[in-house]
This record gives sequence, structure tokens and C-alpha cells, in this order.
Amino acid sequence: MSIPQAQHVPPSQIQLTTASRDSATGIDNQSADIAIDISADHSAQPNRPSSYLLERTNREEYLKTGVALYKYALKGDWEAAELILTKKRGLLRASISRGYETVLHVAAGTSHIHFVEKLVNMMEEEDLALQDVNGNTALCIAASAGSLDIIQILKKKNEALLTIRGGKGVAPAYMAAVLGQSEVACYLHRESSKEMLKNTDRENLFFSCINNCLYDLAFKLLDADKALAKARTSSQKNKTALHILARRPSAFGGSQSPRMWTRLINSFLPGLKFACKRKLRETNGALQLVDCLWEEILRDEHDDVMRMIKYPSNLLFDAVESGNYEFLATLMSSYPELVWEIDEKNRTIIHVAVLHRHASIFNLVHEIGSIKDVIVTYKDDEGNNIVHMAAKLAHQNQLNLVSGVALQMHRELVWFEEVKKTVQPQYIEMENDNGKTPQELFTEEHTVLMREGEKWMKDTATSCMLVATIIATVVFSATFSIPGGTDDHTGKPKLLKQKAFLDFTIADEIALFSSSTAMLMFLFILTSRYAENDFRKSLPLKLMIGLTCLFISIASMMMAFSTAFYLSCQYESKWVSNFTFLFAFVPVALFAFMQFPLASDMSSSIFCSSLLFQPWKYMLYQKSG
Repeated sequence: MSIPQAQHVPPSQIQLTTASRDSATGIDNQSADIAIDISADHSAQPNRPSSYLLERTNREEYLKTGVALYKYALKGDWEAAELILTKKRGLLRASISRGYETVLHVAAGTSHIHFVEKLVNMMEEEDLALQDVNGNTALCIAASAGSLDIIQILKKKNEALLTIRGGKGVAPAYMAAVLGQSEVACYLHRESSKEMLKNTDRENLFFSCINNCLYDLAFKLLDADKALAKARTSSQKNKTALHILARRPSAFGGSQSPRMWTRLINSFLPGLKFACKRKLRETNGALQLVDCLWEEILRDEHDDVMRMIKYPSNLLFDAVESGNYEFLATLMSSYPELVWEIDEKNRTIIHVAVLHRHASIFNLVHEIGSIKDVIVTYKDDEGNNIVHMAAKLAHQNQLNLVSGVALQMHRELVWFEEVKKTVQPQYIEMENDNGKTPQELFTEEHTVLMREGEKWMKDTATSCMLVATIIATVVFSATFSIPGGTDDHTGKPKLLKQKAFLDFTIADEIALFSSSTAMLMFLFILTSRYAENDFRKSLPLKLMIGLTCLFISIASMMMAFSTAFYLSCQYESKWVSNFTFLFAFVPVALFAFMQFPLASDMSSSIFCSSLLFQPWKYMLYQKSG
């Protein structure tokens, strides 16, 4: 993992929690489980620098030299700083800010390696161990900033810096890990002595690495201390590493289920799919870490294993809710009986996968053989079977994966019909505790979505129909205003024998026919009855045809305009006509670019919806590679 570009870190403000990294790394709220505040530890006496500049009697000197040194350290202006430090070498050990930072503290938080190197050469070995108001040495500051070169310069001068902890007694390696400085964290862990990292330090560093996606270092820590597999975070949530990784689908190469086009490619090139999976497992540090964690946990008895995965929450269902298929497959491939697990509402993994619309996990029903016939009969504590789960409205984050409300309704219908195929007919008409069948529940849950889908479809059709009507009007009138005019005697076009005239005729005809077809499609949409089943194929297909014809009509209209301009205004310079053709297709390209996401979702939904539930054979009970 590459090291981020080092930036200045104000030493007096290094009061870190892993939660402060959330916005930068995309880590969810569980990262707050191991929050550490790197602030001053008043129980120990820090090795403070001289504070004479901060005294009221030396205010003038502070403003003249202290502030100047601070600015020079930030800018990396060694020549200017050297002039001051050569005259007053005592400033090397002096605080130049209210946070008790020395010049070295400030410089260590920047990327000015040359400045730090020259500065260190002027300082005594013990000067490098001075601590700021939070108890951090310059090496701690460099670790937080990810400045490996600066750390090596400091270590070469004073190797004992690796044994000096920062605020709250935190090891420098942890400070680097909590800020996601992978290369620096690995280096400090490797160089630090075993005495430096106690059990608590190793656990904090281990969880910090997982929260900040430093899986290589986490794997090394686990390899050295297998007890970390069962360690829990120090907060009240008491999560293990597996609990954290269960809700991290992005760590395993993706989230949610593969897109339609990916599944289409996989269906024709299955060998490529498995090759990619093997490559992913070889290169994905998170998968290797999960393998090692799970292998260690399985050494216990079954009851101990189940207690571990169920407390504080059931990590299997955490993974299902997050759509973390790779994580789930890794666990179940080594322990297939986990498929029988139920949550507190008596729902299996398959039931929750349907409820949260994770197709890759739901497709496990195609791989578990006859067990499927038993599992799909389970009912939750409200009497809902698996078809009732499909009848409930999907969460908004799942609906947002598809463009347009109408296509969201289409996806819901596809799910509902597919789940019905997995159960016996009696379960399709089964009533829950509220006396509702799956179909009745589906209608009730999707009333608002269907109403919004109707409005979205009508608004889209109305807008597009207006454009198609204008195009049809323009290209129809162009038929009676032929470029170059007609011969007075024969009535034939004067430019009839030119090749460009044929291009104009064809383009004009295509524009008229395609715009007329588009108008009809949008008219059909506006006059549809908007029943539930209409959203499954009829309405999306009509909209796709209409948009396709509209795109063709726009392209043909611009082609007709360009050829007509060329025939009517034949300049000697070819660049005029070339530029005309070029700019004429700008709106065509813009329309294609803006409508591509919608067109892609429509075509994949209409023609590839069955591939959404394509079983991924050999993915559950056989590990790739």
C-alpha cells in the first residue's frame, strides 16, 4: 500500500480517535470501537523543552525569533532558519509555541526532509527526545504524518526514540496505524522491540490496522500472536476482528452483487470469472486475514465457536445485511452447517438476503441442494415466509442502485417472481400473522413506489415526446425545402446527382421515421394502465425503444442539417464543412453521455434480469485457488 503524501500535522492538535478517520477512509461507525485520545498523560512527567520564550518578559524575542522559526520550519526554508539558530543555539531546545513544540516538532510534521536532516545535525541526541504538551516526541509527529524518511533520520540520530511513547502512553506504531500510514506503521512495528508492544498495544494496533484497511500489517500481527483472533475491542461493543470485517464488503473487492453486465460476461466466460476470483484471493489481504482468523477460531469446540460469532451480534447476519458474500463464502466453505443458523426473528441467511436484496447470497439456494427445500419453509416470528420477505419494500440504498423509480419497481417485481420459484405453490398463497398473502403484502408495500414510478414514467415520456415532435416537424418541413432548389422545367432537385444529396435524403427520412416511432412509444406510455405487471417488462421496453428512436432521430437530424449546409454553402475551404459536421454532433454526443446510465440500466433490466439470479457454482463449498 502506498504511503500518503505527508502533510504538516500541528503537534498540539494530535488528539486522535479512529472515528476521526471515518470521513477520510469510508469506515463506518464501528471504527469508534477502539477510540484512543492521544492527549497529555498527566500521570507521567514529560521531557519538556525550555519555555523561556513563552514568558511574558520575553514576548518581543518570541515574536521576533520564535514565530519566525515556526514559519521557516513550515516552509522548509533552512537558510533563513540557520541564520537564527547559529546565533542562538539555545532555540534548538526551546518551545516556539504554546503547545511546547520545538522547531523539530514543527518540521517533523512536514515533508521537508532536507530541513529536518540539517536541523538534526545541529542538535544533541537527547534533544530529539523532547516532548510537546501532549507528550509526543518529534518521531511521534512524523509517524502521524507518515514521513518515513524523517523517522529514519531521527532514528539514526537517536534509536531510543522508538521506545518513547506518545500521549496516553501510545506507541508510535499505533499512532501511524490509526491515521492509515501503512508503510510507516509496518516499519515502526518491525523496528520496535517486543517489550515496546504489550498485549494491549498489540490489540489496539491490530484493530486499528483493520479499521484503517492495513490488512498486511494486521496479518503479520495475527501470525505472531494467534490470540488476536479472539481478542475483542476495548469498548462496550466487544467486537472481534471478524465482526468488524463482516460489515466491510468493500474490503473484499466489492460490495453488493455484481452488476448485470458483469454477470453477462461471466455467463459466457466462466473460466475468466474463476481466474479473477483466484487472483483476488491471492492479492486480497482481507480475504487472507479472514482465512487465518476463521482457521484459528475453528480450533475451539462448536459451542465456543457459536458463542463467539453470536456475541455481541451475529456476524453471519451482519455479513448478509452488508452483502458481504466473499466473507460469508469463506466461513461457510469451511463450516457448511452455518447455513442452518437463524437470527433472533427465526430468519435464515437466505431470508435476510432476500429482505436486503443481495442476489449473490440468495443464490446460495441453488448450491445447497435438498437443504433448500427445508430452509425456504422457515417463517419468522410474524409468520412471514421467504416470499413475504420478497414482498416487502427494499431498503432505499438498494433501490438507488437502479436509475429511475420505474426501473426500481421493475427490479422489485423481478425479485418477487424469482423468489416465488424457489417455494412450493402453497407458500405463495400462505397468510402471515396479519392475514396477508405475499401478493397482498407486495401491493401494500409498493403502493407509493408504484405511484412515484407512474409519475416518473409520465414526466419522462412527456418531455421526450415534446422533443420528438419538434424533430418530426423540422425534418418534415425540410423535405419541401430542398437544398439548392429545383429545376424550373423538370422540377427535379438541381443537386440530385451529388452524393451528399443522397446522404441528406436518407438522413432526413430516418429522422422522420425514428422521431415518429418515438412519439408513438411515448404516447403508448402516457396511455398505459400502469398495473403492477406493466412495470415488469412492458413499460421499460417501451421507454427504451422510445429513447433509442429519439437518439437516432437527433443524430439523423444533425446529419441532415450538416449535409444540407454543405450543399447550400459549398465553400472552397474544406475546413468550414468539416467544422460544421464536427459541431453538429456535439448535441448527439451530449445526449448519449447524459442518457447512458439510464439506457444501460434499462437494457440490463429488460434483457439480463434473469442473470441477476445466476447461480455461482463452486463458490460456496469450494474455495477458489
